[in-house]
Amino acid sequence: MLMLKNIVKIILFFVLLPNNLFAQDIPVIVISPGKTVQSLNTVGSSVEVFNSDTINNSSQFSLANVIDDNSTSTNLFQMGGHGSNIGIQLRGLEKRYSTVYIDGVKMLDPSSSDGSFYLENIMKNGIDRVEILKGTQSSLYGSNAIGGAINIFTKQGREGSHSNFNIETASKNTKNISYSIDGADDKFNYYLGINKFVTDGISAMNDNDEKDQYKNDNIVTNIGYKINENFRIQNSFRIADTFYEYDAVNKSYTDLNDSTDNLEASYSLKLVHQKNKFKNTFSYNKLQIERATTNYTEAKTNYFGFRDAFNFLGQYNFNLDNKIIYGIDSEFDASRYPKDWSGGDMREHDEGIISQYFDFQLRPFEKLYSTFGLRSDEHTTVGRKTSGRVTAAYLLDGNSKIRSSFGAGVRFPAMYDYKYGSSTLVDKGSALEELQSERGLSFDFGYDTFLDNLDLGLNITYFKTEQKNPLFSNARTDWVVRNGTGRNSSEGVELNANWKPSNNKFGLNFGYTFTDSYDANTCDLDELGSYDDNECRLTGSKVAKAKVRVPRHAIETNISYSMNRNLKSFLKGKYIGETRDFGNTNDNWTDQILSDYFVFDFVNSYNLFENYKIQVSINNIFDEKYQQAHEYSTMGRTFNFGIRRVY
Repeated sequence: MLMLKNIVKIILFFVLLPNNLFAQDIPVIVISPGKTVQSLNTVGSSVEVFNSDTINNSSQFSLANVIDDNSTSTNLFQMGGHGSNIGIQLRGLEKRYSTVYIDGVKMLDPSSSDGSFYLENIMKNGIDRVEILKGTQSSLYGSNAIGGAINIFTKQGREGSHSNFNIETASKNTKNISYSIDGADDKFNYYLGINKFVTDGISAMNDNDEKDQYKNDNIVTNIGYKINENFRIQNSFRIADTFYEYDAVNKSYTDLNDSTDNLEASYSLKLVHQKNKFKNTFSYNKLQIERATTNYTEAKTNYFGFRDAFNFLGQYNFNLDNKIIYGIDSEFDASRYPKDWSGGDMREHDEGIISQYFDFQLRPFEKLYSTFGLRSDEHTTVGRKTSGRVTAAYLLDGNSKIRSSFGAGVRFPAMYDYKYGSSTLVDKGSALEELQSERGLSFDFGYDTFLDNLDLGLNITYFKTEQKNPLFSNARTDWVVRNGTGRNSSEGVELNANWKPSNNKFGLNFGYTFTDSYDANTCDLDELGSYDDNECRLTGSKVAKAKVRVPRHAIETNISYSMNRNLKSFLKGKYIGETRDFGNTNDNWTDQILSDYFVFDFVNSYNLFENYKIQVSINNIFDEKYQQAHEYSTMGRTFNFGIRRVY
């Protein structure tokens, strides 16, 4: 029976394999590559866009899972069921090398161990669009954007007056309810969305079968007003109040008390002035993250992260094809966290970065579009560092282009690196200045085309990244934060094909990503001096030396069929190859190889009457048992039923 099931999986996978679903009906407009409105045809960087249709039609609840369902190059791992930590790794780099923005607010969590922002608490209902900019983008987006930047845009008010209601129920006693109102006229626009999500959940770790519940109450608000012909003001606010029961990694601990009660809030105020060839934007951004955790002994610990930013973004248009983007960013971070795991005194730390940057966006020849940008960041502890990028896009004809980008980036140490407990260099008798900033280089080259006679879109990208001074700490180094002397690297190919025949009933898509990564932090034994226990614990394959949780092979396929104007079906398949992961306290930190896996989903949507839409889905049809992180659980087969009213 098991063999038959595997054979069916393989047949289904290769039936779906040959093609991809998308058609180039209208030009795609993007903002992320240059912080200004551009046609995707003229962009030299690699950009992936998820629009409102992709988001709304997904059977997933969280935005991160929507992205994971539709991409192979944005590698995702989740450490349990709904509400557990979700990380996205771009170009084979750890999650901390990708910067996440929501409506312009940099979601860098000062209270997390490496400044990373996890995406599990972003529900899809209030999101309108996602743009993922791959490759080093520090010249535009500053520290941490060595792997790329993820820009998330929440919903805005539409002309007229509208309201939406959505209710879903799913396996594990899962309920998702959302309601929104929005509208706009010549001067005023507004959007208010409320979402409540609850689930009994699954066990975060796979050594037990107790349930880890998750609750998420969130609000998204956008209010804009046009003061006059030249001035407008925009306010964006988002808050997520969540509660999650997690599991301790150590199997000997009882997991009845482990939980985290979180508050995640962001606010953006923008004043935009536009006149003649100038457009200037002044903004204030605020981020506050609070985590109240309870461990297996019922000991309570609080973590606080605060972020304030004052930004100026200017734009001068020489003409339709040539302009300069320039700006000043003033970012101030603060963290408050306990001295050690047992609680103790709260430690406080503050850092600031003052940055200046520019980006020339040029059309030197009729078919060539290019950019050149530089940035200078002044960090209060590390000092001044520079970064830059160059891109080019050459139009071969109306439907084809070749593109390339090169970037040099920077990542400053997180505040946690400086001040956590007895594990820092300071507590070992060293100085903060001994921690150096991480540096990154990135290059990619790509080809995009759309074949009208076949209704087929194709794009392929070769990429290569390299890091030096990589920061790390783990059990093998007694948790001391330090710079590695080796160089981390990642190299690979991203391929996407999309086909939509003229009758519009069928659609097929295919995505493949090959990533050859190397983790110098744990595999350069000869260069690590006294940390000679930090060698790779496995040998004999490329996976054994790869970046943690980064697969060498990832494939995604999707077939859609519209039986009539009201009924549409999707069958999705995804393959993730073997990945390396660190061990934990249960196995003396011995490296692990996580098995490859296939997952298939089936989604049906039906337009009932004029304003109602029903969606029924089966996720993980074959109830595949797999791991995205060592000893952490993943969702088995689940069923979902939802109904949405739009009016």
